[in-house]
Amino acid sequence: MIKIAFICVHNSCRSQMAEALCRHLAGDVFECYSAGTETKPQINQDAVRLIKELYDIDMEKTQYSKLLSDIPPVDIVITMGCNVECPNLPCKHREDWGLEDPSGKSDEEFIKVIKAIEEKVLEMKNKL
Repeated sequence: MIKIAFICVHNSCRSQMAEALCRHLAGDVFECYSAGTETKPQINQDAVRLIKELYDIDMEKTQYSKLLSDIPPVDIVITMGCNVECPNLPCKHREDWGLEDPSGKSDEEFIKVIKAIEEKVLEMKNKL
């Protein structure tokens, strides 16, 4: 199985949603992880609420904020769009999804990012 990691600085919002959606939509193809260079005490609560509403996934049951050193070596690294501070992890394939951080913004902004992640996860799954 292909190991994929979604990476951003705090591992509390976009990378967590990507991990949850990847497991949900492409768990048959990918072993999904997320991590960051810093952690937060909890996953972004808007992300938790909206992923639960839209997909009936409780991220707080299966996920927590992790450091890069907490995950195994991976084949694919997806950075969420954190530009300069983007963490570096060795891998066979890397891409940046350039997603805006919706933290502190409206549900509409969150849903835009969630739908973009869903689309990109399905695209990657279909490519392989």
